[in-house]
Amino acid sequence: MVCHPAGRRAPPKGGFTLLGVEIPDLRSVVELVRAPAALSVPGDSLAGAAAAGWPFRRRSVLPAAAAVCLYWAGMALNDYADRDLDRVERPERPIPSGRVTPGFALGLATALTAAGIGLAALAGRSALRVAVPLAGTVWLYDLVLKPTPAGPVAMAAARTLDVLLGAGGARAALPAALTVGGHTLTTTVLSRGEVHGLRPEVPAAALAATAMIAVSTVAGAPRHRLATLALATGYAAGVGRAQSEAMRDPTSGPVRRAVGAGILGLMPLQAALLARVGSVRAALPVALAFPLARRLSRKVAAT
Repeated sequence: MVCHPAGRRAPPKGGFTLLGVEIPDLRSVVELVRAPAALSVPGDSLAGAAAAGWPFRRRSVLPAAAAVCLYWAGMALNDYADRDLDRVERPERPIPSGRVTPGFALGLATALTAAGIGLAALAGRSALRVAVPLAGTVWLYDLVLKPTPAGPVAMAAARTLDVLLGAGGARAALPAALTVGGHTLTTTVLSRGEVHGLRPEVPAAALAATAMIAVSTVAGAPRHRLATLALATGYAAGVGRAQSEAMRDPTSGPVRRAVGAGILGLMPLQAALLARVGSVRAALPVALAFPLARRLSRKVAAT
């Protein structure tokens, strides 16, 4: 056992102490915020912006960056709120493993929330009006609603607001926002079984919802239907395959893989939504980010 002077704590494993603040190593921070999974976030804002006719034009990158910050804030806050439960169920996570302190996680969540709201404010008042309730939804979900029946609805609301953030709240983006929200609802319901598994009826219902989302996305395409069809098919195939495996074996391992596929599967869905409104050029980088995110998720879990 290593002894430390009275009144001082050991720095987090692999990290260091700077001006009295315990700083973890970079890999632990990456794991805390599920950094690679944030590749699934910018497409939300871009899909909303395209549906609304690109209201921020050259500033469209700002709502997307704001959404990424708020996503990372939610991940850090999630682990802060779940730190006692994770000691039992997921001791490998950064906080229970001792690599990140609860105080650092809470401070990082606060800083990222402020950064997200600040970036939205730079985009304009309409973006700010969406970013503030989005941030509130993230904190309410992690600190209050997550273990309740309202948890999946709150998470779906956060992703719906992500899309509307890129549109400055424009009603034209509501169909795309509800599509993303519906997918998120099914993925969040599945996530309830990541540790203890689920009844097979739950992944079966998620699989049916995935098929409906894919069909409705293609059916609503007034142009570029072929590109939309290809992207929606890729979404349904990737997400649906994992959900089918979870339906056959609804234990924690397959369910967790289905949740990971659902998180990353947002990218081909977002690309399909972009193609549906004619923004094929914007859909391409979103679609190309998908294989990169999958590769990175093998090193840093998305859930």
